[in-house]
Amino acid sequence: MSLRTYQDPLHGGISLDSRDPAEAMVMKLIDTQPFQRLRRLRQLGPAFLTFHGAESSRFTHSLGVFHLSRRAINKLIQFDAALTKQRGVLYGAALLHDLGHGPLSHTGEEMFGLNHEKWSAELVRKHPEVKQALEDFEIGTAESVASLLEGNLKTSSKAIKALVSSQLDCDRLDYLLRDSHSTGTRYGLLDLDRILSALTIAPDGDLAIHPKGLMAVEHYLVIRNLMYRSVYNHRLNEVCNWLLVQIIQMARILGPGKVWTDKIMAKWLWNQDNLDLNLFLGNDDIRMGYHLIRWQEDETQAALSELCKRFLTRNLLKALSIGNLSNTEQLEALALARKLSEEKSLNPDQCCGLRHQSLHGYHPYIGGLRLWDGEQLSAIEQASPLIESLSNPAGTSWLIHPKEINNELIKKLTDFRKSR
Repeated sequence: MSLRTYQDPLHGGISLDSRDPAEAMVMKLIDTQPFQRLRRLRQLGPAFLTFHGAESSRFTHSLGVFHLSRRAINKLIQFDAALTKQRGVLYGAALLHDLGHGPLSHTGEEMFGLNHEKWSAELVRKHPEVKQALEDFEIGTAESVASLLEGNLKTSSKAIKALVSSQLDCDRLDYLLRDSHSTGTRYGLLDLDRILSALTIAPDGDLAIHPKGLMAVEHYLVIRNLMYRSVYNHRLNEVCNWLLVQIIQMARILGPGKVWTDKIMAKWLWNQDNLDLNLFLGNDDIRMGYHLIRWQEDETQAALSELCKRFLTRNLLKALSIGNLSNTEQLEALALARKLSEEKSLNPDQCCGLRHQSLHGYHPYIGGLRLWDGEQLSAIEQASPLIESLSNPAGTSWLIHPKEINNELIKKLTDFRKSR
């Protein structure tokens, strides 16, 4: 008999018992090299430069998602005992859903142009350790988990799919709580117990919410909106993301003859189409950070060195909100920032840019939530004007610029707006 407990800062003790075949599978998966790599990937990418406590890892988050999926399916089995047979597939998908993240998590996707869902499914299907642990549980589990991560419903019920990926999945429930905790904000404090207690199964087999949980779900959707506005799309986080994207783009343009890399980073930069599983797994926050340090120290590439120095020493650029300007006016504002930078003998290509982000607080047509009281099934937005209001897309637009021109830029943009 083997018992194991992970002491989680959010959920308390997450215990596993090898006498349960599905939990024995989870224990094997946790011990694989690809899952242990998640310890070396920051959950919030470069957000630690804005929120100094944002140091939690994808490993910690993935354990939390598994824990919530176990709580959720134990609730749903009360309504459909047949779901018991899908526990292994759900546990595997919940635990491994972020296996394919690159350095700095979501920021790495933008930096390198990769898709973490694709790589997660690839690792599940082809990595020997991961695949063997899944197949030891039951033949065909690896393919079922990979298909579920890709959004394929053929191998799983609608309810299981919804717990893995929907507008109220276990991933979102965990990361809102965890990211709120690690950043020191209080926007993500959702009523987890109430939400889980309200989960039910609709007549078509899909996930639904009992009306008693409506206010808890309303609260969840509101705080998700607030977390995006206050944390994920924070102006300094956008500056850091922009800087990192510029660094990788510049390194790629300079080429292997002018930029030092090890063999793994060289593949990531200049031969990404030929990444195999081992080369993919070789890159993480540690390797990425070391390359940033080396590039900062390279005096022969001053522009790349300066960008890396800005990031590593947190000498960040400024970001001015220009969402109230039209697209044409935003481009004019960027041109103004570039002109002012040149007057200060600064290279505008290294310090001026635009960042746009959009957010749907709730999307009724993509995994829309429904209420089911045992008699009547209805779309949740029909019962909640608040949720309906969150369906309207919102966005942010930032003009990134050096601090040396900040005051003059604000003055000229103010005068520009007055003249319109």
